[in-house]
Amino acid sequence: MANYYTDNKELKFHLNHPLMEKIVRLKERNFSEKKVFDFAPMDHEDAMDNFDKVLEVVGEVCGDIVGPNAESIDAEGPRVENGRVIYAKGTEVNIEALNKAGLMGMSLPRQYGGLNFPIVPYIMAADIVSRADAGFVNIWGLQDCAETINEFASEEQKEKYLTRVCQGETMAMDLTEPDAGSDLQAVQLKATYDEKSGKWLLNGVKRFITNGDGHISLVLARSEPGTKDGRGLSMFIHDKNDGGVTVRRIEHKMGIIGSPTCELVFKDAPGELVGDRKMGLIKYVMALMNGARLGIAAQSVGVSEAAYREALAYAKERVQFGKAIMRFPAVYEILANMKAKLDASRTLLYETARFVDVYKTYMHIAEERKLEKDERDEMKKYQKLADIFTPLVKGMASEYANQLAYDAVQIHGGSGFMKDYPVERIYRDARITSIYEGTTQLQVVAAIRGVTTGAYLNQIRVYEAAKVSPELEHLRRTLIILTDEYEQAVNKVVSTDDNEFIDFHARRLVEMAGNIIMSYLLVLDSNRDAMFTKSAKNFIRLAKAQVKAHGEFIRTSDISDLGSYKYEM
Repeated sequence: MANYYTDNKELKFHLNHPLMEKIVRLKERNFSEKKVFDFAPMDHEDAMDNFDKVLEVVGEVCGDIVGPNAESIDAEGPRVENGRVIYAKGTEVNIEALNKAGLMGMSLPRQYGGLNFPIVPYIMAADIVSRADAGFVNIWGLQDCAETINEFASEEQKEKYLTRVCQGETMAMDLTEPDAGSDLQAVQLKATYDEKSGKWLLNGVKRFITNGDGHISLVLARSEPGTKDGRGLSMFIHDKNDGGVTVRRIEHKMGIIGSPTCELVFKDAPGELVGDRKMGLIKYVMALMNGARLGIAAQSVGVSEAAYREALAYAKERVQFGKAIMRFPAVYEILANMKAKLDASRTLLYETARFVDVYKTYMHIAEERKLEKDERDEMKKYQKLADIFTPLVKGMASEYANQLAYDAVQIHGGSGFMKDYPVERIYRDARITSIYEGTTQLQVVAAIRGVTTGAYLNQIRVYEAAKVSPELEHLRRTLIILTDEYEQAVNKVVSTDDNEFIDFHARRLVEMAGNIIMSYLLVLDSNRDAMFTKSAKNFIRLAKAQVKAHGEFIRTSDISDLGSYKYEM
């Protein structure tokens, strides 16, 4: 039977990155937990072997159960009965299988029943599950909401809720409303403290809530009467067992149909305040969204993997004019570019996950003891990298997922337009990745700071300074030239000191940085394993064309050109 981990050697490659030794040592507090928990690892090799074995279980469940169930779930979908969500039959089977395998709470501490895994293997599991069914990962993967509880909730709340997540209960994050989508400062759902009961009561409507009928929900609500901005919002935990929330309807979506996207009505629903009042959006949602964006990047990579594999398999089997279509240049070029983009988005995904791992682990250690100066400096360094890489990977990986899904359908020709083939579903599922948890345009808004502050350029210089084999030196030289073009483009745009002009070119500048960073990462991957060399060469050709095109566009534009793009209302 299929195993979606062991059949993908690229995953084990990224799992064994050199930085993982530091990450595992920090996460395991120098392996001191072996004195407290019998199943804690003895050393680095023991921990890595554990990750490998658990991911093999994930791959087996996905290959044998989740993947084969994807089409029936897409056809059946969830429904609402008496204000509650009823999952498709296949979804129930998937949840039971993953729960039996102990795959909930992967990144949560052992004291609550979790596996205490770093972010990297957890994101790798999300990558695998997404390849099997992009819709189902929105139910299984929302366990990362528990990270927000782990970071900011009281010890009593952690004990109560994290234990339940590790036992298999599902989660949701209730943020958006009919009039508050990307603009979360406009959230109006009210949280009122009831002196009589000593509880917070939530009233209002939430819309577009993924897995909205989950057992445990994080709810953004307005706790400060008379406020209109983000400073009046707080974060609450709502326990489904306490009642007060009904599902009004499930949205009728283009894709990810197995994942119920709900409109919820809150009527005196009890909520528990998380952390401090008025910090809901400013602090807690920002952390929650960064985790969610990394999860969508993993989903995007999994979708890209599924699209590429379907396209390759069909191109090998489909015979036209006496030979398999993959032997035609028009087709094998598409396949080669698909593989290059897949490898590029995946290497950026795991680079970002490693940055998140280091800074998050230091953050938790800081709650246990005072960090040394070098530790504080290292935490700040990796936090800054995680902050600029997260919107970059979410934006780039989701756009590539859409491109690969498009190309997979194109290779299938007319057959790809039919529901007989999985690519029709993959194509529909891919579309949402560049929209939810912040559109690509909003990722650019978040990422442009990495351009204007020089943070991307500084990290590019770090990659540039890394030693590579003589066989890869010509690729490095190409990237040095492209970096110079990027730097010139940045200097021209930033020197105008005009925010509108910077915003106008933000997408081009972020894409230039992203293409160069992914190119360097592929070169460094190729330096460790020659299996990436072909993708590195092909991706650098694509990157060179785009960087030069964007550079030329910026060189020949000035502020006066903006008028030709504006529409009068």
